[in-house]
Amino acid sequence: MLGIKPLGRRIRIAAIAIAVCFALGGPAVAQDESGFQTYLLQLRAQAEAKGVSRATLDAVIPTLTLNQRVIDLDRQQPGANPNAPIPDFAPYKAQHLEPALISSGRAAYLSARSRLQRIEQETGVPESIMVAIWGHETSYGRVMGGFDLPRALATLAYEGRRRSLFADEFIASLQMMDRGVARSQLTGSWAGATGGPQFLPSVYLRLARDGDGDGRADIWSSQADTLASIGNYFANAGWRAGQPWGLAVSVPPTFDRSQLANRLISPRCLKVFARHSAWKTMAEWRTLGIAPMSRGWPDDRVLATLIEPDGPGKTAYLLTGNYRVILDYNCSNFYALSVGLLADAVEQ
Repeated sequence: MLGIKPLGRRIRIAAIAIAVCFALGGPAVAQDESGFQTYLLQLRAQAEAKGVSRATLDAVIPTLTLNQRVIDLDRQQPGANPNAPIPDFAPYKAQHLEPALISSGRAAYLSARSRLQRIEQETGVPESIMVAIWGHETSYGRVMGGFDLPRALATLAYEGRRRSLFADEFIASLQMMDRGVARSQLTGSWAGATGGPQFLPSVYLRLARDGDGDGRADIWSSQADTLASIGNYFANAGWRAGQPWGLAVSVPPTFDRSQLANRLISPRCLKVFARHSAWKTMAEWRTLGIAPMSRGWPDDRVLATLIEPDGPGKTAYLLTGNYRVILDYNCSNFYALSVGLLADAVEQ
C-alpha cells in the first residue's frame, strides 16, 4: 500500500530512532517494560565492552524488570525545587542525633576499640568518625536497604536523568559479581548504595577493604570490613590526621560578617560551599571574638571556615579541611555537621 513502509524497514527505522535517543543521553522512549527490555540490550553491550563475563551477563540480564518505585523515588528528591528556602539545621539535628543513635554508637565504638585503633593507625582517620558514618548510613548495619541493585541501577539508567552515572554503576555491580560478590548480596538503597558504608558499586571496586583478614571485602556482614572500608575512603579523600572536623563556636553580637564573604567558587555542590565564610586560621578567628563552646582551640595554624546554619545568634561552627572530606562522602552541610557531632558524642 502507498505510504506504508515495509515491516522490515519500519523496524530498522525504529531501532535507529531508539539508538539515537540513547546516544544523546535522553530519556528512553516510552518508559515502560518494553522500552526497558530494549534498553537492556544496550546496557549488555556496554558491559561486555568493559569486560563483564558472559556468565554474569547471562545470570543477571534476563532477570531484570523495570522498577517504577525507583523512578518515583528519584523524582521525589529535594533537588527538584532548587529555589526552595534552606531550612534551619536544628530540626535536622534533633532528628538525626537522637539519643538512641548516640547510645548505639557509643556501644559500637566501645566494642570495636581494638579494631578501630588499628584502622586509625593505618589511615589517620579517627575511630569516632568511622563509627559516625556507619551510624548515619545504616544505623550500625541494621538498615542497609532491600532494593535489588542491578535492577535499581538499570532502571535509573533507563530513566535517563543521570544515564551515564547509573549505567556505569550498573556495570560496576556486574563487575562486583565477577570479583566474587554473590548476587544475593547486591541489595541496598533505591539509588544503588550498598552495604554498611552504603558504597556505590564503583566505590566498592576502588575502596572496599578486607578488615578481618579472610580475603574478602564483605561490607554487608563484616563489621571489620565495613569500618576498614570507611577508613580507607576517608584516607583516600585526603583526611588530615590530628585535625578535628570542626567545632561548635559562639559568635559575638558585634561580629562583622561583611568582610568574610567566601569568594571561592566550588566546581561542585555550589550551594553547599556558598554557605561557608572565607578561610582564616584559628588564631585569626580567636582575635575576631569567636569562642569554642565545648572543646579547646585546635592548633593556631589550622585553617577553618565559618558556617551559621541557623543564622546569627545561634550555634555556629568552624570547619576545617577535614569537614570537606565528610562532604566528599555526602555533599550536604546538614549531613556533614551531624556526622561530626555524632562522632564527638560517641567518644565522650
